[in-house]
Formats: sequence, C-alpha cells, structure tokens
Amino acid sequence: MAFAGAAQAALQQLLEEEEEMTNYTQDDLHNYEFKILRSAISGFRSPEVLAKALEEESVHGWQLVEKFDDARIRLKRPRGAKSRVNTGAGSGTDPYRTQFGISDGRFALYIVFGTLALCAVIIGGLVYFLN
Repeated sequence: MAFAGAAQAALQQLLEEEEEMTNYTQDDLHNYEFKILRSAISGFRSPEVLAKALEEESVHGWQLVEKFDDARIRLKRPRGAKSRVNTGAGSGTDPYRTQFGISDGRFALYIVFGTLALCAVIIGGLVYFLN
C-alpha cells in the first residue's frame, strides 16, 4: 500500500514539474496544440528510437519542441493540422497518443510477474534443496 502511495506522489510531482517546464504564451495557445510523449523505459535516450518516434508523430503534423529527458519529449503542431489527421490514418498510430512504446501499466505488470516468477524459482530451489 505504501508503494502505491509513493508511486502516486512521484507521478504528481512529475506532472507538476511538467507544468512548470511548459510555459506558453497566449499566441502559442491560440495557434498551436501541444502534447508530451512519454516512454516508460526511457527510450528517447537512443537517437534511433527518438527519430522513429518523431517520424511517426510527423505523419500527424507534430514537431519536436524540446526533449525534457530520456523519457519525455514535448511536441507541437499548428491548430490547422487537425484536418491532416486523416492522412496519417494508415500509420496505425493515434494522433493524440501520449505514450510511446510499452505503456507504464504493461511495464509494471512485467516487473510484477517477473518478480513473482523469480520468487517462485527461489522458493522452488529452496524446497528442493531442503528436502
């Protein structure tokens, strides 16, 4: 239970940090729409992965504004680009997605199941050697 509370607090701190990092002028807000694309496994550390993400997003008119860190990038596109969303329909990506690669939830499940599997192997080994 304490882990869930700590995770929620870390997420809240991350969101507050993003709010402070993203100062927009009225002109920006009137002419552009923005989003933050996240990678659960810090995939943007790799230039190849970053280039792939930007290529996929460019189909929908999104452009890189800045790279916050290896897990988050900020993108923008002109408000008029919404009419071009259909041109990217064949890309198989949601133009409003905010997650790139494996989702946070799936990554967490992999960690939980991996930990449980490791525990099962250790317990099985102990039972085997104690008998």
